[in-house]
Order: sequence, then structure tokens, then C-alpha cells
Amino acid sequence: MYWTLELASKLEDAPWPATKEELIDFAMRSGAPMEVIENLQEIEDEGEIYESIEDIWPDYPSKDDFFFNEDEY
Repeated sequence: MYWTLELASKLEDAPWPATKEELIDFAMRSGAPMEVIENLQEIEDEGEIYESIEDIWPDYPSKDDFFFNEDEY
């Protein structure tokens, strides 16, 4: 399983919180690349509820990780 920013961004509009099955269903319905669906299928799941992409990919960068000053624009 590997994630990139491009792949993870396909789940930004997912119906959080969600189960693994709900995320797979969302990815299929939204036309996400097959890699996203494969990554979700590889998650070891015991019926967990995922609150955000960070629960799936802990290294997902947040807005704080970028040095972008929104006040300048």
C-alpha cells in the first residue's frame, strides 16, 4: 500500500467518518483511480470508523505543513 498526495486527495470529499467499506464504495462511485481502491482494500480492518484521511495515512500533510501565508493573498 502506498499513498501519494494525488491519490489521497481523491478521498478529501469522502463522507467522514466512514468505514472501510464506505470509503471503497465512495472511491468507486467517484471514479477514483484503481490505486486508491486497492490501497483501501489492503487496510487491515476490524470494523473501525475512520475520522479522516490521517487515520488511514498518518503522514498526510496538513495545511500547517506548507509554508503558505494566506494573509498575503
